[in-house]
Amino acid sequence: MTGGFIEPIVGRYVHVEIEGEINRIYFEENGSGIPLVCLHTAGADARQWRHLLVDEEFTRNYRIIAFDMPWHGKSNPPDSQYDSEYRLSTASYTTTIRAFCNALGLDRPVVMGCSIGGRIVLNLAIEHAREFRALIGLEAADFQQPWYDTAWLNRPDVHGGEVCAALVSGLIAPNGPEAGRNETLWSYKQGGPGIFKGDLYFYRVDGDLRGRTGSIDVNQCPLYLLTGEYDFSCTPEDTLRTAAGIPGARATIMERLGHFPMSENPDQFRRYIAPVLQDILDEQKL
Repeated sequence: MTGGFIEPIVGRYVHVEIEGEINRIYFEENGSGIPLVCLHTAGADARQWRHLLVDEEFTRNYRIIAFDMPWHGKSNPPDSQYDSEYRLSTASYTTTIRAFCNALGLDRPVVMGCSIGGRIVLNLAIEHAREFRALIGLEAADFQQPWYDTAWLNRPDVHGGEVCAALVSGLIAPNGPEAGRNETLWSYKQGGPGIFKGDLYFYRVDGDLRGRTGSIDVNQCPLYLLTGEYDFSCTPEDTLRTAAGIPGARATIMERLGHFPMSENPDQFRRYIAPVLQDILDEQKL
């Protein structure tokens, strides 16, 4: 009997003080070099980044770190909030990311987020650019028109996980690998009750950044925006419109990808993220 293959990813917990309360946050990491913090999509968790975390070329130069936001995945809600309605805000999201980076002692990390993670990357560029080496927004724009009814996402008469997965299933590009589709939807089927809905409060209401992104200075911190051609939540037009209002922002539309590029089709996503990560490396050598 042969032994099983063990991936090099290491998972740990870090205790982080956020808004006056200690949060036990789960994170996974691999590699060494420039810290690269990865933010998952609404209602999901850091499993979405597992393919990036084991990429030997990237981990030679980057310490890749992906964490579960409080209330998501293996990060429980704060002790005092189990009976509270979860509702993500721009302020709490920004505070959480900065507190996590500070808890790990990261020196000017690169932050890459997708969907809600891509939106909050824009807010980091507006408010805290000097703290970061570069910012990467996947499926990111200053605002998108809502196209769904969030009331269905937390009801006693429907299966929460099934309806959450059904809502996002159309955002995955067609003709991609079946394994990537299944894996992406599986994490949505496992989310806590009301968590996807609470994340979308930030995405639909509180995180409207229209009129603010023009203040972003990419000379302080380079900004990259990459969006899948099949994404109808954050459309390519949304991303290009946002980038056009930020002098020096670099926007790319990714072919054969949808709203979850890192998990739905990792090989195709790699074609687009590799040049970005190399560009950041090259900037550090100047």
